[in-house]
Amino acid sequence: MVAIEGSGKVSRRDFLKLLAAAGTVLTFVPFVDWGKFLPNPAGKVASRAKVELPDGTQANVKTFQVNSSQAVIYPKTNDPTLNKESFRIWQFIRLPEELGGTKNDVSAFRMYSMVCLHLWCLWKYWPDPGRKRGECPCHGSMYDPLTGKAFAGPASLQAPPSNVLARLDLETDSDGNIWIKPPNFSPDANGVVGFGRFLKE
Repeated sequence: MVAIEGSGKVSRRDFLKLLAAAGTVLTFVPFVDWGKFLPNPAGKVASRAKVELPDGTQANVKTFQVNSSQAVIYPKTNDPTLNKESFRIWQFIRLPEELGGTKNDVSAFRMYSMVCLHLWCLWKYWPDPGRKRGECPCHGSMYDPLTGKAFAGPASLQAPPSNVLARLDLETDSDGNIWIKPPNFSPDANGVVGFGRFLKE
């Protein structure tokens, strides 16, 4: 087929060039650090917030079970639709016994963004014996519950900071209630949801 000016037809050569260009773009889309281009979920947060469990109660070191987890919304709003955004969903974990989960202080807990660093599916913590790790159901990325670092799957092949989950810092009060400290959403601090953070050794 020959392109004729004004006829609307495209030559075979132009079509193949267009197809090759589209294929090249689609090949590299999964490797783009899309998290850099997204706003942080909270912006500036001036005060601490309670770790509110799905049943409405506040997490407490005395009652939250060792080697277990819950999905928590942060920052929580009065708008149920906003609260369903993936970038507001965090995995609140009490570590297994061998990683210090039996301690009755804040060191037994972790809170990571549930947005997988590979292609933004939501991962989950699995407490089963032999697993005890975060796993993404989409492409098999696996995360260490102690550090939030990917150790298997496509997220583990990404360069820092895109191989370590964003994390919220926690503290407890005198009653054992657990609170979220005001975060600093940058790769050098709490990280950026969907982009990651640098792991401090």
